[in-house]
Amino acid sequence: MSVTREAWGSTPAGAVDRYTLSNGHGLVVRVLTHGGVVQSIEVPDRDGGTANVALGFDTVQGYLDNPGPYFGAIIGRYGNRIAKGRFSLGGVAVQVPVNDGPNSLHGGTPGFDQRIWAAEVRDGALVLSHVSPDGDQGYPGTLTVTVTYSLTGDNGLRIDYHATTDAPTVVNLTNHSYFNLAGEGSGDVYDHVLRIDADGFTEVDATLIPTGEIAPVDGTPLDFRTPAPIGARIRDNHAQLLRGGGYDHNWVLSGPVGELRDVAHVAEPRTGRTLTVRTTEPGVQFYSGNFLTGAFAGTSGRTYRQGDGFALETQHFPDSPNQPRFPSTELRPGQAYSSTTVYIFGTHS
Repeated sequence: MSVTREAWGSTPAGAVDRYTLSNGHGLVVRVLTHGGVVQSIEVPDRDGGTANVALGFDTVQGYLDNPGPYFGAIIGRYGNRIAKGRFSLGGVAVQVPVNDGPNSLHGGTPGFDQRIWAAEVRDGALVLSHVSPDGDQGYPGTLTVTVTYSLTGDNGLRIDYHATTDAPTVVNLTNHSYFNLAGEGSGDVYDHVLRIDADGFTEVDATLIPTGEIAPVDGTPLDFRTPAPIGARIRDNHAQLLRGGGYDHNWVLSGPVGELRDVAHVAEPRTGRTLTVRTTEPGVQFYSGNFLTGAFAGTSGRTYRQGDGFALETQHFPDSPNQPRFPSTELRPGQAYSSTTVYIFGTHS
């Protein structure tokens, strides 16, 4: 495994470097210190042809001009939505930014996706770090975060998250990469065949905030326990799909939380590329790129439109600070937040 660094531009917050990670088996990943963004992921197809399968931009300015999709970024302090940006922690009311209709999304403005992360290469891995001060975006406690990117011998991109705090707070970190296994900019992903190992999902209201109910996937277009094309049922007349404009929901994953386990698999029929997702997290937000508007072009120069990429954001559940039945996202002094996700790329015949 090799890691190289190059200067890649600048933002008002400082200089941006790009690191290239290669495992010698055909997997090449490029990561920016701006937002910890996974800018590109090059992987071979069944015939050995290589393509970038991650959506993104070819300049720093692209990320500055178009922060909303969160392409490839580290998301924090709190991934996903918090109702009205409000919650109570230890009996104290907390207000964080409202930036998604009536709700808070992905940690505020700016969240971790817009920060310059410190970087070092350690034991063949890229270690990014950031200190979020007490009161940052309204969140209590000084949060010290490291995110480690490394490549595995079986063509996996491994992401290890670690955080500590000096005061009670909430934390829910994830990565917001969008994938198109046929190649970035090649069209929609509706023919990609998806499996998610989950019997339930967190039902959402009209603003995409969980109602508190964990609904069964059985008999709904959200049932991916048997592999199905992403687009097969995306336009069904189902209340949850209508609210999300497609898939934009948190699945309650099977298997023991805290153990690294296979939770999802995607296969692309034309190139034969596959993606397997492993995580220690209790949930995954499957997002079918519903809000890609065609307003910008990606690294290929082609315009991204609705459905041109999908995300599988491993996480704790949305709005957990307001949902006592959900797994807790509270972090207290003396505790350590730890989470691992691996995106493994392969091929099928």
